Amino acid sequence: MATDLSEHHAPLTDLFARLAPSDEGKQFELSEEQLQFYHDNGYVAGVQLFDDAQLEVLRSELADLVLPMHEGHDLWYEYHSNESGNPDAILFHALGAWRVRPALHDTLWNPAFLVPASQLLGGSVRFWHDQLFCKPARDGGVVAWHQDYSYWTRTKPMNHLTCWIGLDDSTVENGCVQYIPSSHRWDLLPTTDLANNMEAIRSVLNQDQLRAFQPVPIPLKAGQCSFHHPMIVHGSYENRSTSPRRAIVLNVFEDGTISDHDEPLLNGTEPIPKGQKIDGRFHPLLFERSKNR
Repeated sequence: MATDLSEHHAPLTDLFARLAPSDEGKQFELSEEQLQFYHDNGYVAGVQLFDDAQLEVLRSELADLVLPMHEGHDLWYEYHSNESGNPDAILFHALGAWRVRPALHDTLWNPAFLVPASQLLGGSVRFWHDQLFCKPARDGGVVAWHQDYSYWTRTKPMNHLTCWIGLDDSTVENGCVQYIPSSHRWDLLPTTDLANNMEAIRSVLNQDQLRAFQPVPIPLKAGQCSFHHPMIVHGSYENRSTSPRRAIVLNVFEDGTISDHDEPLLNGTEPIPKGQKIDGRFHPLLFERSKNR
């Protein structure tokens, strides 16, 4: 049986830089302009997280994980070889890579991710869960329009943050993420079909929201990321290119977030009773924000 890497709440490799206890990582901070853009629009993009050598290691680990019977296949919270169910529209989607492979585990402790995350959350960063999203070349798989927090209402308050990181260049042609700017100010919307119908969300929007529904594509170079608010409406279309479009998504929340559910928050984990702070083995504290910030 594979070792469950969730038992390790520190980096296992030297793939990413490590901050000394007295180092606040100012070289990784977002600018005031970037922070303001995030607050106005609900996202900020083009932040570099991985270099070429790191990308090569992460792609190598991912290549093994898309084979369903890989070592550690029993450790995932969710694993979908094709979440759409349509063989002509493949969307590989899995939660829990940090438990399965060391480099993917260590992405959580990358200071180039954690320092901006702390700025955007306004506090210390605790882990929620990770995701892998992969679209094969010339494939019809989509991630339909949605708000992340629509799937996370078993936690409160709503102080989450999502980081979408490309392992390949992401373009309009291969299905890059697209945002509806400022939709993070909308009310919580019902969930619709995540892996099939891009237009399903329109049935739950009011007239003002429909008029504001003007998608903005977010092309990124491999190793770059976008950070987005848990309420912003976002999605991605099919991959029409000749190359795969692969991505890691890291989801975090501000330390102090509590459980609003008596059932397990993730499949296969121990319940955290409603009203209790979320912490423990599956939700490590990744970055403690200095009180001087």
